[in-house]
Amino acid sequence: MLSLFDRFDVLALPTAQVWPFPVEWRWPKEIAGRAMDTYHRWMEVVAIATFAGLPCISVPVGFNAAGLPMGMQLIGRPRGEMKLLRLARAYEGVAADVLGVRPAE
Repeated sequence: MLSLFDRFDVLALPTAQVWPFPVEWRWPKEIAGRAMDTYHRWMEVVAIATFAGLPCISVPVGFNAAGLPMGMQLIGRPRGEMKLLRLARAYEGVAADVLGVRPAE
């Protein structure tokens, strides 16, 4: 993971591997044809920063055509919390038009 920061200032990944699913499901059993054998498998993408000990912040990015929300996680260098917070604040400033959109009720 750390070698990625030789090329990139920050990593940007989705906050989930799947759009929100029905509340009746315990978890999605399959994503893109791949079986999710445990509860945690469907949300592996959010474990990367935690396991690597890297700072991470999530910001909203909008909604799909069905009105379901999605976010983006920004992952920074070790001990890079302040830079990451500044980046998230700057993102929210320039993405205000996207972030102001609300799904239809």
